[in-house]
Amino acid sequence: MSALNVTVLCGSLQRPSRTRVLCEALLAKLGECRTIAPQMLEISQFGRVLGACLQRGELPPEILGHLAAVESADVLIAASPVYSATYTGMFKHFIDFLGVDALAGTPTLLAATGGSPLHGLMIDQQMRPLFAMKQALTLPLGVYATEADFTDYRITSPALEKRIALAVDLALPFLPGKP
Repeated sequence: MSALNVTVLCGSLQRPSRTRVLCEALLAKLGECRTIAPQMLEISQFGRVLGACLQRGELPPEILGHLAAVESADVLIAASPVYSATYTGMFKHFIDFLGVDALAGTPTLLAATGGSPLHGLMIDQQMRPLFAMKQALTLPLGVYATEADFTDYRITSPALEKRIALAVDLALPFLPGKP
C-alpha cells in the first residue's frame, strides 16, 4: 500500500503556533491509522510574499509549488486561528488562488484554534462553505481548540485529544486506498 499524500495548510501568521501544534497532532493520529507522506505548509513562512501578489501569474515558484501540493494532495488538513470571527485573511488569500474545482473530491479535515469557545462554530459557518466552493469533500468532524487546551504549546486537554481521535476515526472511511 502506498503512503497517503497528506498536505497541511496551517493558516497561522506566527510561530510558535497552537494551530500548528493542532495540525501536528492531527497528522500524528492519522499516521497511527494509515501510512502517510506529510507535507506542512505554513502561511507564517510565506505569507509576506503571498500578500504582495494579486494574481496567480504574479506568484513566485515557491508559492506555486505550495498550491500544487494542496491541489495534488490525497488528503488535506486545513487549519486557521480565528481572527475577527473567521480564518486569517492570508489563509483566505492563499485559498483564493486555487481553482474553483481544484480540490474536487479531496477529503479535507478542517481545524481551528481560538481564544474562546464562542468561535467554535467558525469551522462550520466559515470554513466549510469556503472549501465547498472549491469542491472539497469536507470530512464529518472539524476540530476546534481554545487556548485552554494547551500549555506551553503542548496539547494538555484530554477532551481535545479525544476530539482529534474521533475526527480521524470518522475521516477514515472517506480516505482513498485501503488501510
